[in-house]
Amino acid sequence: MNRYCITDALDVAARAARDGVEMIQIRAKDLSARALSDLVREAVANARQSKILVNTRADVALACGAHGVHLPAGSMAPDTIRRIAPPGFLIGVSCHTMEELWAAEREGAEFAVYGPVFASVTKSVNPIGIEAFREAAASVRLPVYALGGVTARNAAQCIAAGAAGIAGISLFQLP
Repeated sequence: MNRYCITDALDVAARAARDGVEMIQIRAKDLSARALSDLVREAVANARQSKILVNTRADVALACGAHGVHLPAGSMAPDTIRRIAPPGFLIGVSCHTMEELWAAEREGAEFAVYGPVFASVTKSVNPIGIEAFREAAASVRLPVYALGGVTARNAAQCIAAGAAGIAGISLFQLP
């Protein structure tokens, strides 16, 4: 099962890398560009086999040698970033509607994160449920990661519903 860790903490990113998590998104919205760059460089240095992506900031991702960028829905189109990115640079998009999923696919994203599937401990939004996730994942060809309230207990449900993997914040927090 592919795992996608979302964190703003270097210790969580390092542990996820040690645990073989496939992708780690550095999502530190409140940091200055300089502080974010320092954090991303450290995460890349500790990445092992994990791919490091930077939330929103393609400039920081490119400057720091990260493996990709993760964009919120409605941000710059992936194919625009692709014009300046090196081969193999990953571009993911957060999606909350099927229209956003279709746009992500049409505009050249490698994958999407979709949800919230279940009630989330980090955000107070209404979950879409596993059947709506199943329908959304089946509506596109790109890999779709389940996000929102995903736990070790319900991860298999997400995979059975067509998820390419599971994504989360609290799922990867240190005990």
